[in-house]
Amino acid sequence: MVLNIDGYNINYKITGPDTGRTVVMLQGWGTSLDLYDFVAGSLNDECRFVQLDFPGFGDSDEPREPWNVEAYARFFCKFMKAAGINKASLMGHSYGGRVIIKLAEFDDLPFEIEKIVLIDSAGIMPERTEAQKRKVRRYKILRNFLTSKPVHAMFPEVIDYWMSKQGSDDYRNASPMMKKCLVMAVNEDQRESLPKIRQETLIIWGDLDDATPISDAHIMDAMIPDSALIVLEGTGHYSFLEKPQQFRGIIRSYFGCGKGGAL
Repeated sequence: MVLNIDGYNINYKITGPDTGRTVVMLQGWGTSLDLYDFVAGSLNDECRFVQLDFPGFGDSDEPREPWNVEAYARFFCKFMKAAGINKASLMGHSYGGRVIIKLAEFDDLPFEIEKIVLIDSAGIMPERTEAQKRKVRRYKILRNFLTSKPVHAMFPEVIDYWMSKQGSDDYRNASPMMKKCLVMAVNEDQRESLPKIRQETLIIWGDLDDATPISDAHIMDAMIPDSALIVLEGTGHYSFLEKPQQFRGIIRSYFGCGKGGAL
């Protein structure tokens, strides 16, 4: 299904019964909503489950200008209003967790957040060592030199190839517009927002996550007032897919599905 919001065509789907709890999945960077079909299938026998592609993700239109995390959070509020959702629990994987953390700052939400689940969430900016800071400075100097018009004109193919190999996989695979959005996201440390999360929050993490390390999970657990942390051992950044049955049992219990009561 498609909703048109502010001139953007937004891809989304809703499964499960109209009665009972609504759960909305906020996706990780560069993913499409179909990646979270397993999560939907774990809950949508009893919950209405909503999946969407953020602007610039999956099959949704790309932003016409660079958006920071707050812009995505504001747009998500418009999506919720357009979809007629007044109350929901939110689940966020990676970048989706960033957006949920940002939403916690807003005093003017057009909907009520019941519960939160953060899965291998982004939001904590790592502290750089002096060696890492020097490496970044050297890279910026070299990049500025190589991309200057006179130098680039002499070796355009070589320099363009070198530039295409820099940065993370997410950065290299992004369009020019989405690269700008990603840079703004990763340079925002959301620690100060964590104590503002008033909802009960379940944090699920892979102990081998090398994108958002397990140390981030412990920071979030310590700073969010009403939180609990569950570590899925032997899993990485997509912990929910690597141990699906364990993950399914956890979230069904958390949302009170089946015979188990809510955590």
